[in-house]
Amino acid sequence: MVAKIGKGNNLFGTLIYNNQKVENDVAKIIHSNNVMQDKQGEYNMLLCNQSFAPFLAATRKTEEPVLHISLNPHPDDVLTDEQLIDIADEYMQKMGFGEQPYIVFKHEDLERKHIHIVSVNVDETGKKIDDYLDYVRSKKITEEQDFSRSGKLPN
Repeated sequence: MVAKIGKGNNLFGTLIYNNQKVENDVAKIIHSNNVMQDKQGEYNMLLCNQSFAPFLAATRKTEEPVLHISLNPHPDDVLTDEQLIDIADEYMQKMGFGEQPYIVFKHEDLERKHIHIVSVNVDETGKKIDDYLDYVRSKKITEEQDFSRSGKLPN
């Protein structure tokens, strides 16, 4: 499994990028954590954006509070949506973002299916969540989640 962690300051742009993939039928939303849905249980980017608003409004010092994480399983790993959800939740928990609002998009625009996770790296008080050595921690987590090498798939 390979992870790419992007940081920025344009939450709405990141949500729109992923939602355009959904509208073009090459992606779908498979999961979220602490993100609002409409009365029909559907996601729209306005409500999604509002779910993150209190976190972003509370921060003034963090220059790049938006996280855009791409998790790419090995091409040999054929994973169900449920397995991808488990991977996303475990990854976010181990990275220290498990209680944050986040939304998981499954992208199918490439031969290998992969997921994008959109979140924020500040808590509800505006304090930056510790991301010291996050690339090292991420590498360790993804190596643990490398199912093609370990021979085991998540529950």
